[in-house]
Amino acid sequence: MHVAYCDAEAYARWAGKELPTEAEWEVAARGGLDGAEFAWGGEFTPHGRQMANTWQGTFPHQNLKTDGYERTSPVKAFPPNGYGLYDMIGNVWEWTTDWWSAGHEPDAAKACCIPQNPRGGREEASYDPCQPEIRIPRKVLKGGSHLCAPNYCRRYRPAARHAEPVDTSTSHVGFRCVLRRSRA
Repeated sequence: MHVAYCDAEAYARWAGKELPTEAEWEVAARGGLDGAEFAWGGEFTPHGRQMANTWQGTFPHQNLKTDGYERTSPVKAFPPNGYGLYDMIGNVWEWTTDWWSAGHEPDAAKACCIPQNPRGGREEASYDPCQPEIRIPRKVLKGGSHLCAPNYCRRYRPAARHAEPVDTSTSHVGFRCVLRRSRA
């Protein structure tokens, strides 16, 4: 965590891996539960149980820490998803390789619906239109963080996405790597 995009990308390359695309990340986070609001099903806290490290209480004034963590939690503190992956939701946002765009371009075959394998926009279009004097491209972050709370943001859902300038690191942004099978 606390790593800018180019450093995450450099580490992945050093390790012989890559950062995931936004679509790859979302499929992995869902763990086979397509259409569910959360990575673990349809309820945020099933039977009152925290399923990911998110903010409990009224952000930013009250953190009840019902999950036992004030900030980040250790890996495997929460159950894995259906694919056996830990911490896909909450804890820290995760970098993806896609450039930020406000929405995905629809597939020609499915123009009314969610596109198949959506990809981000172009680098030139990823700049923040509210700050035209700042020309730092942005990538897509996924997964939410320990700072996401129902009263503030609901970005701890697999479908949620957020823009982040590529030169920025924070205490609630990290990454994970993927290993792609060679196509030979």
